[in-house]
Amino acid sequence: MTIPIITFFNSRSGVGKTSLVYHLAWMYARLRKRIVAVDLDPQANLTAAFLEEDSIESLWNDRREGTTIYHCLKPLVGAGDIDEPQLLNIATDLFLLPGDVELSSFEETLSAEWPASTGDDNFHRSMRIQSAFWCVMQKAAAKVQADFVLVDVGPNLGAINRSVLIGTDHVVIPLGADLFSLLALKNLGPSLRTWRRFWEERLNNWKGSASARDYPGFELPQGRMQPAGYLRQQHGIRLERPVRANDKWVNRIPAVYREFVLEEPVGETLIPSSDPYCLGTIKHYRSLVPLGQEHRKPIFDLSTADGAIGSHAGAVRGAMQDFKQLAATIADRIGVIL
Repeated sequence: MTIPIITFFNSRSGVGKTSLVYHLAWMYARLRKRIVAVDLDPQANLTAAFLEEDSIESLWNDRREGTTIYHCLKPLVGAGDIDEPQLLNIATDLFLLPGDVELSSFEETLSAEWPASTGDDNFHRSMRIQSAFWCVMQKAAAKVQADFVLVDVGPNLGAINRSVLIGTDHVVIPLGADLFSLLALKNLGPSLRTWRRFWEERLNNWKGSASARDYPGFELPQGRMQPAGYLRQQHGIRLERPVRANDKWVNRIPAVYREFVLEEPVGETLIPSSDPYCLGTIKHYRSLVPLGQEHRKPIFDLSTADGAIGSHAGAVRGAMQDFKQLAATIADRIGVIL
């Protein structure tokens, strides 16, 4: 039995993916779900949210097998196989598989092996490389008996993200309140369907191949990539821009999501607040965010000793309820009982 993998994905940057994964990982751990947070963005922002810079430097300089996602995959670049992931225990029920800036070098390997994974015979290695992220995440989850895996990825439609999504069960799409997020959504939906279709072709090809007979115990992800829903980012007034200008783009999200992600009829006019596919709103939380970053804490764990006094204390309580509700909504959508 495989462990569910949830990836927070958008090809547009600045929509709050990393912050979402970070805070939801902490919240699920508080709710006694055992979580592995995986940083698959070569910029390693999620790792930077969890760890001090000195710890990250030490980790990257260590270069021992399995200490980061890159060092789990590095043997595949040669003639070796995946190394066992070495997880960091961040807190009770919360584990991290650290990211690595060197991961970007794996993009070329994935791109080169993608055509080879359609071969007629002896293409075990190509399929191993394409499914490597899934394999590492399953090993990591099994190692600590995790309930599910939360994944942060970079904002692009490149070979790394294609490989990550092949191994993903559920996709959560964070969106901003602007035209660029809508355009990204229009590209994202067709990309997911194309990746899913191509992977299905490879799986069908694998089933009748000599390689499948030679490696009977070789498991592959099913490439479900099931859209779980979207999250809309709360807009703020920027350069005196009227709120109604942001509302224009936000209110078009439900129709674009249905048409380009789900390929469903648009039907009735909806706004995100009444759309069942909208999982919630990502609030700004303003000055709580830098305060949380300074103290290496989720914003809902900030205390008076951290400077969360006065109105900040009320905002901390509000953030606790917001993330608790969001965690419950996502869990319900993917069939997980809290």
